[in-house]
Amino acid sequence: MTDQEKLDPRIHPFRDDLAASYLRGRVTAARFIDGVPCQINSGFTALKEKPSFEARQSTELLLGEGFTVLDEHDGWAWGQNETDGYVGWLRVEALEAGLTEATHKVTALRTFLQPEADLKLPFLDLLPMGACVVVTGNQGDWCQVESGGWVHARHLAPVDDYASDFVAVAERFVGTPYLWGGRTSIGIDCSGLVQLALLAAGVDCPRDSDQQAASVGALISADGVGVEYRRGDLVFFPGHVGIMKDATTLLHANAFHMAVVAEPLADVVARAGAKGINAVKRPG
Repeated sequence: MTDQEKLDPRIHPFRDDLAASYLRGRVTAARFIDGVPCQINSGFTALKEKPSFEARQSTELLLGEGFTVLDEHDGWAWGQNETDGYVGWLRVEALEAGLTEATHKVTALRTFLQPEADLKLPFLDLLPMGACVVVTGNQGDWCQVESGGWVHARHLAPVDDYASDFVAVAERFVGTPYLWGGRTSIGIDCSGLVQLALLAAGVDCPRDSDQQAASVGALISADGVGVEYRRGDLVFFPGHVGIMKDATTLLHANAFHMAVVAEPLADVVARAGAKGINAVKRPG
């Protein structure tokens, strides 16, 4: 197997006609470019597998996240997300050129961006947990953000203020609808829930469940047999992941309930049948 064949295309931007410069010597492409650093300028936006509104959503990018643009086509930009390396297409209007260093992040499940420091005015945008902003001023309980608009101060925290319990972060999403590729309280998938919760606690985490199984935490068991589960253990199934709320309860976004739920792990294992637990990891 060649080096190129070993590279995961989800997190390595290369095509026959184009690739990122840092992949020179590892992949074959007609040309290599550095790309243009940009960032997301709206509350959240879909990253697509193809440059089409009808294409499947791979993931979502949040306000303030960096994105390196390598190609543009008919109003779509192809590139790589700075947070987790995910590669895909998004609408060019969701981007602004350059990168700014955020001062604050949204810690509420979601909040409104208001045109003025006035909760009675129509809102400009909906900002999800994890969205990042640059605060430039204050007026009472409101923070003015550099990109324009105001956010209530109780819904923000400094970017280096991390949650002490990532499970408690995940618990706040109970009831959120299941959405393939979702990373917000509007809709979220299993690995998106794990990623958001861990990032809120300052723990780096890749996007997809197989990537998380390979890189997050210490392996406790390859099949879950005989495990004395602890709060915060990550339980992996083929194509799925959940978080142990306690010794017997799994917290997870799933397509059976079409929502984030907390339920007995034994029930999840019973539904999985032959596709049972294939890893239990314990974040440090």
